Amino acid sequence: MYRFQKAIFSHTSITISHKCVTLRYINSKNLKSKYDAVIIGGGHNGLVAAAYLARSGRQVCVLERRHIVGGAAITEEIIPGFQFSRASYVLSLLKPEIIDDLDLKEHGLKLHFRNPGSYTPLRQHYWESTKRGRSLTLGSNYDENREQIAQFSEKDAQNYLHYERLLFNVVKSISPLMDVSSHTLMEEFINKNILQKIITICTHKELRNAVLALSSMRSETRDLYLFLTASISSILDEWFESEPIKATLATDALIGTMADCNTLCTGYGLLHHMMGNIDGRLGAWAYPEGGMGAVSQAIAKSAVSSGAEIYVNKCVKSIVLDGNNNVRCVESSDGLEIETKLVLSNATPSVTMNLLPENSFTSRYRRTIQHINYTSPVTKINVALSRLPSFDADPTTSSVEMPHHQATIHLNCENTSLLNEAYQDGFNGRLPKRPMIEMVIPSSLDKTIAPPGAHVCLLFTQFTPYKLAGRSWTNEVKEEYANIVFDSIEDYAPGFKSSVVGKEVLSPPDLEEIFGLTGGNIFHGSMSLDQILLNRPASYGWDTYSPETPVGGLLMCGSGAHPGGGVTGMPGKLAALHAIRNKNNS
Repeated sequence: MYRFQKAIFSHTSITISHKCVTLRYINSKNLKSKYDAVIIGGGHNGLVAAAYLARSGRQVCVLERRHIVGGAAITEEIIPGFQFSRASYVLSLLKPEIIDDLDLKEHGLKLHFRNPGSYTPLRQHYWESTKRGRSLTLGSNYDENREQIAQFSEKDAQNYLHYERLLFNVVKSISPLMDVSSHTLMEEFINKNILQKIITICTHKELRNAVLALSSMRSETRDLYLFLTASISSILDEWFESEPIKATLATDALIGTMADCNTLCTGYGLLHHMMGNIDGRLGAWAYPEGGMGAVSQAIAKSAVSSGAEIYVNKCVKSIVLDGNNNVRCVESSDGLEIETKLVLSNATPSVTMNLLPENSFTSRYRRTIQHINYTSPVTKINVALSRLPSFDADPTTSSVEMPHHQATIHLNCENTSLLNEAYQDGFNGRLPKRPMIEMVIPSSLDKTIAPPGAHVCLLFTQFTPYKLAGRSWTNEVKEEYANIVFDSIEDYAPGFKSSVVGKEVLSPPDLEEIFGLTGGNIFHGSMSLDQILLNRPASYGWDTYSPETPVGGLLMCGSGAHPGGGVTGMPGKLAALHAIRNKNNS
């Protein structure tokens, strides 16, 4: 059977099937005419919100326009026999309290933790000309990390432990802010007098934790300011002299961002991606068994078990308001009206705004939302392989997985200038000659997602513009770009191209069309300093803060709301808790 599949997919023109394993969702004929809350979009945040609201006793329904829930956190069989995490591809930022609150492990969530976590092979001419190391592997063992870095610089090897400790201290200081909504921070703390602030801190656990964490900062204050305002290049230049370590660390700051190493304020991206504490392992990343869709499926099962109703193939056409600018009902594309006083939107702010009457916002508010930066540099390529890649830097002689196969594999990371050149290509509307590539092979640990001996390979590549100069993202252009990426991989792992069974290329317009990601932006909007914290999704110019909107009864629960992108679940949780508190206080 597998040889037959390979013969089919060896052709340039590939027929892709879309299969997925889903829950037995409630049939749409049972959709009621009235609910306490309607959630637009069945992405992971929408499902988290549904679960919390259902547990509070609300009657909740989730309306998802696709045939599968999960948004960008899905698993689909796009090539027969291979289960792909089609968009998001590795897990770290999902909050431990959400896993516990929603009993996600009891609902099937199983994680495969990676160690090492990072592998950067170097091209042969690099190690031959410099007489230094062939590759850089980083994991959880300090001594092994030190030995790896010392191949390139003894000074960097000594600095790395101090750098990592500093990074974790800064992250610990600001991560409690991710557990508090912007509305809570402003309305329940900043806008109150001293006595009210003291009372609020005593009664609001999450806010108390955030205030205590920030007030305990001493020497880290300067470093936090640096990470929030400086370029990732200037930050790393303070600590390191060898290019492979700087380029490898820089990718965490640039991932999903149309920026180069010299762009100001790129340091925050690095902090954001270090905030994971999954299973109590700070900064660890894991592959969910069954792919990222298994995360969404576990959340959906938890929501359904608490009474939430989930409907797929149900696209919302509009949010209907009453005469006081409050939510009255939602209307589906097939003409159904569902009465509700509470809507939580898991869609991007731009998509959400387009569901509302034009006169529901002031012109200033509308302009603010319209000017959110959705620029995307990402093209995701999902690849089915007949065998593991063997890297020249660390060749393998058998089909047995080596430790570096389970890591995030960084390609074209010999130096930061390569990242900057790729960005410049994308900025000018061109396909990058040497893209920034993050390769992961989740089947190295998860044996449920590929045929025996074969592997799932996921390529997260940058910098590809949404709009190309002088042409568009046709199938021919996508094939051209895939060849550029595969040729790059071939430089590190000869024979890679001959192992390709089939592929799917998802350009920024594809990510927008399939997953509803405006501009193809994986975070529902840039995670730049002007679009995080109180400014997420935007600075409204009045006293309206996430998850609230100027429309009564409409909350934002997707990654476009605070605390932002990644599979965290927090925008969904914060929106649900906000709704629950408001109901209890009314």
